[in-house]
Amino acid sequence: MRPHVVVHNVASMDGRLTLAPGVDLMAGDERWTAMTADLPDPYAWARTTHDPQVFLEGSGSFLNPVRAALQGVEPAPAPEGVHFLPDDVVGVPGRRWFAVVDGAGVVDLQFTEWPDPTWAGWHSLVLTSLAAPAAHLELLRQRHIPYVMVGEKRVALGRALELLHDLLGVETVVSTGGGRLGGALLRQGLVDEIDVELLPWAIGGRRMPVLFDAAPLAPDEWPTRLELLSSEVVGEGRVRLRYRVVR
Repeated sequence: MRPHVVVHNVASMDGRLTLAPGVDLMAGDERWTAMTADLPDPYAWARTTHDPQVFLEGSGSFLNPVRAALQGVEPAPAPEGVHFLPDDVVGVPGRRWFAVVDGAGVVDLQFTEWPDPTWAGWHSLVLTSLAAPAAHLELLRQRHIPYVMVGEKRVALGRALELLHDLLGVETVVSTGGGRLGGALLRQGLVDEIDVELLPWAIGGRRMPVLFDAAPLAPDEWPTRLELLSSEVVGEGRVRLRYRVVR
């Protein structure tokens, strides 16, 4: 059994998640800042609406590669393929998670619990694979950041979700990651609901990051059918759409 998975994002009217290939919005971009000037905190809406135990991000959402942090880290012996779930972290009643899919072990997480007091009780969690360097796993253990190891060269998302349910009691996951994570979840049949807030802007452009960045459908594959749950105008030209995936 796996949790209920909601893909939640803010996009331009034509489904773009950023302004151009390689433009990282977390670094700041005055154009995107202007486009989203009257946008409330989308995390707050998702927390109220879905009450998730996990917010899920992809490694591409982070600017801080781990290479420099690994200098001088000597891996301590650890059983290969074993999760790191310390009781004093995972055993906290009501614990919730900011989880990152990082199969290659490239993200340098700078915090354990989210520093904003309004997010008290939310803790970092890494979904990783056997491809992650031993020094990276040792760094996570030193920082007391739990990880779940599943998959050989990349994270096996379906199994990872099952382990979130079985090991941590997770019932609902909201994925706010980029198009590659969204596309992987969609192609693997792991999405139950799609929530998108469309901005009244059109960006266009080739090779642009989009809501679901995945391989083209094979001739025998069908698009994912959706049922509209709700639609509402929520601001100056913004529209929020909620769809249920039809199995």
